[in-house]
Amino acid sequence: MESKKNYVLGIFDDEDVLLKGVTQVREKGVKIEEVFTPFPVHGLEHALGYKRSKLSVAAFLFGITGTSLALLMQSWMMGVDWPMIIGGKPNIPLPSFVPVTFELTVLLAAFGMVGTFLVSRNLKPYGKPKIFDVRSTDDKHVMAIDLAENKLSSDEIKAILQDANAVEVNDKVFED
Repeated sequence: MESKKNYVLGIFDDEDVLLKGVTQVREKGVKIEEVFTPFPVHGLEHALGYKRSKLSVAAFLFGITGTSLALLMQSWMMGVDWPMIIGGKPNIPLPSFVPVTFELTVLLAAFGMVGTFLVSRNLKPYGKPKIFDVRSTDDKHVMAIDLAENKLSSDEIKAILQDANAVEVNDKVFED
């Protein structure tokens, strides 16, 4: 059984018109699924109402895990498993643990952030991306609106997009 997802696309030429259009469309109560742009548009995430990313929290937690694992690993190896008693040096010399601890902290934080991002955005290596309009990688800005997530009809959303100065308004259907 195939399910279909219907979208209405608003195509914009200029990023300033896009920003004003996003504000106008959201003021009319339309939920915007995503906006695709060929380059970063300053203020777009604020206009879309995005909250601050929690990826930094994940990075901190993975970094703490890396620090803990590094200290535990080195303490176990140097102090319990194979202690080297040489010239009265301590079995657990913390200053010499700094380089390995730093490296494992950075390694786990980096891999953890990448993994968290891939899982949270549902980016699988075997997944097929939804390409709304190929011109969004060249010179057009594309606003995608999922009809299932909005109470307004397709015609009403198209009228709102035209009022927001979209140069084109198209329908797009994806089969899952």
